[in-house]
Amino acid sequence: MSRNTAPRFIVQQHDPAAARRRLLLVLVLWFLSLALAAFAGWFISLSPASGPDPAEFKRLQAENESLKQRVAVLERADQVDRVASTDLQQTLREREEEIAGLRTDLGFYARLVGGGARREGLSVHSVHVEPIKDSSAWNVIVTLTQNMKRSQASEGRLQLIVEGVANGQLKTLSWSELGAGDADGLVFSFKYFQRVSGTVMLPAGFTPNRIKVVAEATGGGGRVEQGFAWSEAQAAEESSNVQQ
Repeated sequence: MSRNTAPRFIVQQHDPAAARRRLLLVLVLWFLSLALAAFAGWFISLSPASGPDPAEFKRLQAENESLKQRVAVLERADQVDRVASTDLQQTLREREEEIAGLRTDLGFYARLVGGGARREGLSVHSVHVEPIKDSSAWNVIVTLTQNMKRSQASEGRLQLIVEGVANGQLKTLSWSELGAGDADGLVFSFKYFQRVSGTVMLPAGFTPNRIKVVAEATGGGGRVEQGFAWSEAQAAEESSNVQQ
């Protein structure tokens, strides 16, 4: 009795060409992998670093801080220059005003004592009035001059008279009505000039428009009576009391 059994061995025909093709394919794939690895390394070497160089970063940071400090110093210097410029302009304005005042005084002194000045007896050079805040009182400064007797003082008293309007009518206030204190008037004594100051009280509802100075020197030194517009007296420059 016969039995069907599967063959234990398969016989295939040997193909040397196919083996060579497989070996060639493996070699090609291996060379391609090497080429790809080389290309990847070259590409990575050309790519920038993922982060900044620490030394370069520190240098740039230090330079930035230095620039910030320079900007702060320049801003401070600019502020100082502006303040100094403002102060200088204010000082220059004050000096200009002072020089203008000195020139005015110089012209006054030159006319008073200059060799070509006309010889005059007692004279009223100017009057200045200024209100006292929160009151009806006024400060008055009268400048008297004389160059007739240079070696001899001119002495005497002066009184003030104020003309104006009250209740729609003209009214004149005498020295005694101005409440100035000394009934005989303000005392003066000088060789060349003197600024005599006093205070007057104006009644309520009275509007002044003119002030008159009456000055009389003792010993035949002369008498002068001179009027000034009230607005002119208000605009006149105030000066501190000086006696010569």
